[in-house]
Amino acid sequence: MSLQFSTYDLRVQESESGRRIYDIIRKKYVVLTPEEWVRQHIIHYLITDHGFPKSLISVEKQLTVNTLTRRTDIVLYNHAGKPVLIVECKASDIKLSQAAVDQAARYNLTLQVPWLWVTNGVSHVWCHISHEEGNWRVEGHLPPVSELLR
Repeated sequence: MSLQFSTYDLRVQESESGRRIYDIIRKKYVVLTPEEWVRQHIIHYLITDHGFPKSLISVEKQLTVNTLTRRTDIVLYNHAGKPVLIVECKASDIKLSQAAVDQAARYNLTLQVPWLWVTNGVSHVWCHISHEEGNWRVEGHLPPVSELLR
């Protein structure tokens, strides 16, 4: 599955239950699904190419949205421990849709981050949310790490 990222040293192993990939955030091997392939590339991109501190990344964070338990794919935090970016990952063969953006936006009802990133590893949608002004806009890229860490 070719994605729009650099090549990373991803550790993949075969097991009786199928292929697994090592998650450097959760520090364990997880089942290698098409969505997990994208998620691991995003994690490595954020750390290696974007310079985001590994210690400020959460994977599959559990949260409650309208009394339902959900899990975000990736959440980035600033140095104060405040969430600043939600990443919603889809498999590379899944076309990005308004439903995927809406899913990330629902998670943001709880987390109140200023940035959303919806990706299938090939296409990307970055949204900046101004909670003070009550609006949002689609951006062409992620902000610099220095802005996210503020």
